Amino acid sequence: MKRLFDVCVAGALLIITAPAMLLVAIAVKIDSLGGVVYRQERVGRFGRVFNMYKFRSMVEDADKVGTYYTVPGDMRITRVGAFLRKTSLDELPQIFNVLRGDMSIVGPRPDVAAQRDFYTDMEWILRHSVRPGITGLSQATLRSNATIEERKAMDIEYIKKASLLYDLVIIAKTIRQIIFKGSY
Repeated sequence: MKRLFDVCVAGALLIITAPAMLLVAIAVKIDSLGGVVYRQERVGRFGRVFNMYKFRSMVEDADKVGTYYTVPGDMRITRVGAFLRKTSLDELPQIFNVLRGDMSIVGPRPDVAAQRDFYTDMEWILRHSVRPGITGLSQATLRSNATIEERKAMDIEYIKKASLLYDLVIIAKTIRQIIFKGSY
């Protein structure tokens, strides 16, 4: 049921957001040197590694001059990138990850392999027993301000309570967060 929901929502989102994606791609290309889409290896369901797609919001090769996470005022974020992050438009290419089966609309955000150190063995196995999501409980409630411990606790809470209704609640909360709080 969840996979059918994901495919239907992602398909509809792809059709609805195609014009916006084209405009974002043009803006990214004009704003800074480098490619339009950023690919990063992430850990998915059952520990399978996949390439997650985003519109590039940072300078080219930003991961070579900093950490895998960003902080407020991060100098690697481009002008267009700051807007994309605030509005979450940089996440739109993940619709393709959902259609491919790498991700879900709702689930814990996909980790990079380096984040393995923050988990116990059991937490890591539980955390990756579901498809990662474009949005999740911590993004819907704390946005980018969640600590590692808060994010882990919310990811585990989501996994234990997961249902289609819970996903709809998280989607509504995510939309509210984007509209009223933005991101960085």
